[in-house]
Amino acid sequence: MYAARWLLAPIYIGLSAALLALAIKFFQEVFHILPHVLELAEADLILGILSLIDMGLVGGLIVTVMFSGYENFVSALNIGEHTEKLEWLGKMDAGSLKNKVAASIVAISSIHLLRVFMELQTIPDSKLLWYVVIHLTFVLSAVVMAKIDLMHKEAH
Repeated sequence: MYAARWLLAPIYIGLSAALLALAIKFFQEVFHILPHVLELAEADLILGILSLIDMGLVGGLIVTVMFSGYENFVSALNIGEHTEKLEWLGKMDAGSLKNKVAASIVAISSIHLLRVFMELQTIPDSKLLWYVVIHLTFVLSAVVMAKIDLMHKEAH
């Protein structure tokens, strides 16, 4: 049963393929924006930049889940002392990982909500209300998870 943890390894390798796909999409968007940067309206440029920021946040989330998930649930990464290493690697437990993911989701949702607000005139009020409610649900969930994690750490 203990060896079954290795079934997660291909999932984390698959996340690296997802990161590659996201990087390709990121540069496709960059090459789409750059030739027209002088012609784009300010709002359109901002929307394009927000898309890039959104993809950057998702990429960071993928890397965090990939490395800390592997480290926590599969096997310790044996990285040499003089090798480049992420500062948080090996220090993030499952609760911290969950809070990082929740915070990233809130940040991604915030960027998406900002994009919606930039196109406010084209979005019906009822749909806008749902965007805000969903975002606030993410925020509330992140706060509750952080509070539960804090209470759990105080109990130990």
